Amino acid sequence: MFDLISAIEELSGIPPKEITKLLKETDTFTIQFNDSRGCSRQIDLEGLASSLPLHIIAVLLSNGRGENFLHLLHGIRLLYSFSDLATRHSRLEQILLDDVKLCEQVMDLVIFMLIVLAQCDQDNHVGSSLPVIHAALVACSFHLLTGYISSQWQDVANVMLAHPKVDIFMDVAFDSVQETFRLLRMKLSMLNHNVLCNSLSISIAERTASFIFQQCEVSLQYLLFLCQQKVFRDRLLKNKELCKNGGILSLTCTILKLTTPDCFKESLDVLAAISRLKSRILSILLQLCEAENFSYLDEVAGSQKCLHLAKSITIQILDILKVGFKREAIEVSDSVGRRYPKGFLLLNSLRLADIFSDDSNFRSFFMANAIHVLNELLAVPHQVFLSNWCTVDAHLSEEDGNLEYDPFIAASLALVLQSGSPESILSSVSQPSEINFSFHSNFNGFHLVTYGQQRTSYLIKIVANLHCFVPSFCEEEERNLFLKKFHESLLMETTDSLLHPVDVNTHKAATICENLSSLSNYGASLIPNMLNDEDVQLLRVFTEQLKKLTLPNSDNRAQETIQTEGGKMQVDGNNPMQQSLPTWVKFANENLNKNHQDAQNGVGRPYLLVKADPKVHDDVSDIKGNNIDIKGGTPLSSSSLELEPLLGTDQRLQKKLVFKKRRKLKAFMVKRSSQERENVIS
Repeated sequence: MFDLISAIEELSGIPPKEITKLLKETDTFTIQFNDSRGCSRQIDLEGLASSLPLHIIAVLLSNGRGENFLHLLHGIRLLYSFSDLATRHSRLEQILLDDVKLCEQVMDLVIFMLIVLAQCDQDNHVGSSLPVIHAALVACSFHLLTGYISSQWQDVANVMLAHPKVDIFMDVAFDSVQETFRLLRMKLSMLNHNVLCNSLSISIAERTASFIFQQCEVSLQYLLFLCQQKVFRDRLLKNKELCKNGGILSLTCTILKLTTPDCFKESLDVLAAISRLKSRILSILLQLCEAENFSYLDEVAGSQKCLHLAKSITIQILDILKVGFKREAIEVSDSVGRRYPKGFLLLNSLRLADIFSDDSNFRSFFMANAIHVLNELLAVPHQVFLSNWCTVDAHLSEEDGNLEYDPFIAASLALVLQSGSPESILSSVSQPSEINFSFHSNFNGFHLVTYGQQRTSYLIKIVANLHCFVPSFCEEEERNLFLKKFHESLLMETTDSLLHPVDVNTHKAATICENLSSLSNYGASLIPNMLNDEDVQLLRVFTEQLKKLTLPNSDNRAQETIQTEGGKMQVDGNNPMQQSLPTWVKFANENLNKNHQDAQNGVGRPYLLVKADPKVHDDVSDIKGNNIDIKGGTPLSSSSLELEPLLGTDQRLQKKLVFKKRRKLKAFMVKRSSQERENVIS
């Protein structure tokens, strides 16, 4: 056993290219080289490669796991080297990649490794090398799946789903990443309390933190790639621990709460890394929220624990938007965006805000907490608002990129960092500028300038969602509720002001209304690719009603309130607080711009708002037993989460009946003839 351990640790330090050269010097797979002490060694690669997975599993199952982490990292690094060599040597390829039994051993190894890493000793001292080694082991373990199964994540997902321990794999995959972030947060917290007295200690601490961030980001990338595969995502949504008990939500909260230590406030690398981490976990959450044939948010709302976590995430998302857009209003451009990509953090936050604002389980809570954010966002000077929200200017684009990961280099750097030698760390650990990214656009073929259009469309959808009222599914007290609360927020600011409160409020209200008017005008240019006409009309309704309430001395047109007559937008001077919105039934339309929606890969969710026909509601009750499967939009009725965090059993049953009624209505509308639907829309 000693010889095998020694052989693994010595050979794992030789890069794959060097091993290839050694193989060329022999006709067999027995290579000869000098070890770290200068002694000549001979190793049979074929025998070592075939026995290595089982050896690592045996080490994992032995006692003293924490003490064996370094040897495990050597073993994982050597496994990667073998998989790389197999692409150039047919004999090794037969042994490693074509041997089904060995591939199964590697999958078992990955699962056992993640089990151990998910249950890391809570008493380990964070000041040691544990966070570094742990983060590298998790990322390198995930990478083995692409090395020994397939480079295509769809194939990896299918193979893992066929594994009898797939549910355990899902649990420990997320739990091990959660544990890595727990260790990272403790490490960052320790840095906040320690005084780094010189530039050398700061440089070492920054490079160590950057390395851990990179490993965490790679692990999240791998989880995201798996979640993007429909078959894997559908199975994940049925996982009790991760979805029903809040495992993924807990990981999301942990990552969103990451803060930058004071000693790294000026580090562009660290700031960008934290932003990308938050963007990655929001992308995973979006995959679940936008899944077809399953309402993840309904599942979340059924648990008090999950509901609490989801509310915390909602607050964090709104805070991201508030801070991000406030900074954006000051900064014109980011000249180092491509060198330090921050990910699609703002765009993903807007996408989730759109979903939460349109879901009955979260609409009330989201509304109550989003109003002050929308208030600040809409109150910026008009020219600033136009340059940020009513333009396709490319300077507004966020940059995203996947880390180009090399497990051999990662494991080598982890071993250098754990040594604690300042000279070795400074000479071996790459500079932040040397991190390689493969850049990509989130719009799958769309020009980058559409980033501004995308995020503007989400802002319009959020306002439309919050202001939309459906009599059949909303309580009467929800009518114009968003308008009332938004107006109240302006009145509260008036009450708190000491000097000229009316003038201050009028000026701000005028700015908000002017910005809203420009937003609705610009929104018309996004129809039909990114918005529906009804979303823009709802925004105009809200704008005109807000003008009526806050600008009593404005011109007549600004005081008129929008109503409908024969499907056309008309105006009169009635009291806006007593006037109802057009009666819209809002549901997802799968056929509307389907090619555009597929190209966006989930970015944007086109809706069709159909003016309600009283006869439709009567006919729905007569529809029985139809088996049409229609993808529905999220219900618009509110569950008043602020007053009742968790609905009782009877209330949930009633709400489910409402959802079923909506689905029947959607099925009925689809079955109507094309001519009838055109008449309804017009």
